[in-house]
Amino acid sequence: MLIELHITNFAIIERVDLIFAPGLTIFTGETGAGKSIVIDAVDTILGGRAEATMVRSGSNHALIEGVFRIPNNSRIELHNILEREQLMDDPDIITIAREIRVNGRNVARLNGRSVNVGLLREIGEYLVDVHGQSEHLSLLRVPHHLELLDSYTFTDETISVAAILAKYRNTYQNLMEVREQLEHLRWSEKDAARRADMLNFQIKEIQAANLQTDEERTLLEERNRLANSESLAKLVQECLIALDENTSETPTTIELLGQVVHALTNLVRLDAAQSTLLERAQTTFEEVNDLTSNLRNYLESIEFNPRRLDQVEERLALIDNLKRKYGDSIPEILGFLEQAEIDLEDIENSEERIAELEISHDELLKKIGLEGMALSRKRRGAAEKLSASVEHELDDLNMSQAGFRVDFQLKDDPEGVPIKGVPIEDGRKVAFNPHGLERVEFLIAPNPGEGFKPLTKIASGGETSRLMLAIKNVLAHADQIPSLIFDEIDQGIGGRVGTIVGEKMWSLARQHQVFCITHLPQLAAFGDHHYQVQKQVSAGRTTTQVKSLHGQERIFELAQMMGELSEGNLYSARELSDLANKRKN
Repeated sequence: MLIELHITNFAIIERVDLIFAPGLTIFTGETGAGKSIVIDAVDTILGGRAEATMVRSGSNHALIEGVFRIPNNSRIELHNILEREQLMDDPDIITIAREIRVNGRNVARLNGRSVNVGLLREIGEYLVDVHGQSEHLSLLRVPHHLELLDSYTFTDETISVAAILAKYRNTYQNLMEVREQLEHLRWSEKDAARRADMLNFQIKEIQAANLQTDEERTLLEERNRLANSESLAKLVQECLIALDENTSETPTTIELLGQVVHALTNLVRLDAAQSTLLERAQTTFEEVNDLTSNLRNYLESIEFNPRRLDQVEERLALIDNLKRKYGDSIPEILGFLEQAEIDLEDIENSEERIAELEISHDELLKKIGLEGMALSRKRRGAAEKLSASVEHELDDLNMSQAGFRVDFQLKDDPEGVPIKGVPIEDGRKVAFNPHGLERVEFLIAPNPGEGFKPLTKIASGGETSRLMLAIKNVLAHADQIPSLIFDEIDQGIGGRVGTIVGEKMWSLARQHQVFCITHLPQLAAFGDHHYQVQKQVSAGRTTTQVKSLHGQERIFELAQMMGELSEGNLYSARELSDLANKRKN
């Protein structure tokens, strides 16, 4: 629901700050005062067009900000979108802003962060539905007609299609997966022989190498030792000479340490308090002896083996060659081998697998045909009831001669589903999609004898608004969009019908937040909240002001909507207000 709207330097509005509540909100005022500008502002923050001409003359930019309370019935969907875009802030509130600059650039923000306009439209579809003369009306979007029909169908327990639709969509998903697998296998089959030869070669080449996971590291270490064996031996020998293999008369390190141990042994006999020094000297002597032994063992392990070095080099070259072809490491090469074996097995078994999938495909095609026909029958039954209900509402709205019909269109498709049992010839194959077999479109016959035609081609702004009001009243409990805006719904109707329209809009506002721009006092009298839009000229500048009306001020406005502010019109205005309150109660 829209709870706040702030408009700055937009068209002839300098600044307007509005706080909204649930129920029916009425906007009234003279023609050209700027009532529709308020609606245009809402449309703009919901992703509508934003042009530099919308900026108030003399200003650098226009700013529109709307604060919405997230509706419970679409909370999950909106939260999923916000989390997907990493825009989740307050779980109960969404703030949308649009800044339009005179240089033509405009900025969209959602919860304070810049976003693209497409996201505003995606979010806006869950928040507000605008009904007026705009070409973007939800009622004029033919794909939306099926959603409206299903919304009505879901509310009628005798013909509920929720379970059938869920089964149909599950079957559709399974069928699409089978088709994808079949397409992949059939494509692979065309090139199967060549691919099988290639896979066989690759598998044999990798298997022949008999690779071990950690082999490359071990070989690199061995190659390093073999390539540097002379240097390694020389360095070890230098260490051993210094430690214990000196051939000159100069004592070795071990001999010197032995002398230290001998001297300290005698010292401790004289001064037992220095025993720790003896222990440290003995430990050092033992460690040096152990070091000498390890160096001798290492010296014996050093190979002077050019032949082995060649073998290691060859093995490393083989591994490098395989890495260039199949992966950057031995584990990746082995992973390639595993997948190649799977792919080869798939090719060898492809004919059998294709036959299995074709059987599964035909079974799923028959199943989706049956489920689609069942869905279609339910929808057609619902369409008859919807048409009757809408025509009854239209009769109340001064469109008694208008007819309403839901048109079901099937499209032939040789790859489609075979169907029977709906009003078409048996054996026909028709296209299908995730929503069912048919395309649904609302048709209207506004005048007798003209026949039914697409709503999008013949409905005027006022007719569209009244038709949408009729449908919304029929679908009040099922419709999930929380806020509805009706612009010029009173076009072509008089006072008596205006009272009926007002009562219906007030009734609709028990389930939705409803905004209505009207020139009819009979309709305006039913508002829960009333705003007067005025155009004022000051210092040569035109501005639009929006004022909330209560009590006597509202009676004055209703009277002025009838003509001059006279005693007779004031009396009539009070009567209208009393009548509206009586009908509400």
